Amino acid sequence: MSVSNPISVENCGERIESFLRSLFEKAGFSLNFKIGPGESLHPEIENPNVLVKFSGRDLDLLMENKAELLLALEHLTVEVLHLGSDQHSQLCFDANDYRMMRMEELHLSAQMAADQVVKTRVPFRFNPMTSRERRIVHLALRSKTEVRSESYGMGPTRQVVIYPADMATPPPPPGGYPTPPRPPMRGGPGGGDRDRGPRRDDRGNRGPRR
Repeated sequence: MSVSNPISVENCGERIESFLRSLFEKAGFSLNFKIGPGESLHPEIENPNVLVKFSGRDLDLLMENKAELLLALEHLTVEVLHLGSDQHSQLCFDANDYRMMRMEELHLSAQMAADQVVKTRVPFRFNPMTSRERRIVHLALRSKTEVRSESYGMGPTRQVVIYPADMATPPPPPGGYPTPPRPPMRGGPGGGDRDRGPRRDDRGNRGPRR
């Protein structure tokens, strides 16, 4: 049965706690967490209703590879709660303020990419992102009338491309676009790598906004 919209600590906190404690016990993770009301430095971009913050001896495991395990836990919890697609952004998992720093990074990268697109009229293509990260980029650019952002691709390879507002979307090459390489490992929160921002590209195909 789906949690009614919107979610809150009161109507889903116990289920989140029960699921995580059971999972950590079976997996042997030494992790603590606190479930509370959502908070955000940029509520106009991301404003979760429920925030789960993690700490503990195995925190580094959550933060490896751009917080891959942290995001996977969030996705599993969304499935356990049977949240609809319009509810996913209401739940946020975080540790060491990674999500807030990542939001700041994406917001800055989007602004810098847009400025360069305006200057050079050459589109920028970001590395593949989650739907939440793509949404942050799109929202960060909503006041930039000189450019537009589009998403293309499927699943984990879905990307954002920024074009000059008056430029038609070029057709994709036969077989589609190759997935850009991952950026080199850099020292981010928990020792994981961090996206170094947009990758320049002069091609892209049409996709629905996210």
